[in-house]
Amino acid sequence: MTKMLQVDEVGGVIEVGFLEKNILDESNIQQVGEELNAAVEGKPTPQLILDFGNVEHLSSAALGILITMNNRVKDVGGKMCLANIRPQIFEIFKITKLDRIFTVHETAKAAREDLN
Repeated sequence: MTKMLQVDEVGGVIEVGFLEKNILDESNIQQVGEELNAAVEGKPTPQLILDFGNVEHLSSAALGILITMNNRVKDVGGKMCLANIRPQIFEIFKITKLDRIFTVHETAKAAREDLN
């Protein structure tokens, strides 16, 4: 099974990059969820950046995983930021009003500054 995410932890911030361009397939989405859960497992107050720089297509089911993860991180006093979202994908966030739920930054660097 191919990994879906590149996970790095630097200075207490978990930075997650997507390795696949298309996050559409049900099994891929489930795996993204499992890898995200593993990344924050055991962290008392996770600080999480999801970098979408590589993502070209995202399904609505993938948005569900993001909402679940955001709630999980918030419930323990952590924070999750999204970064590098392509305009056509960000349009989906605006239409679904998810841009109001998530903290979105243009770059991972800006997200990191927000978390620090």
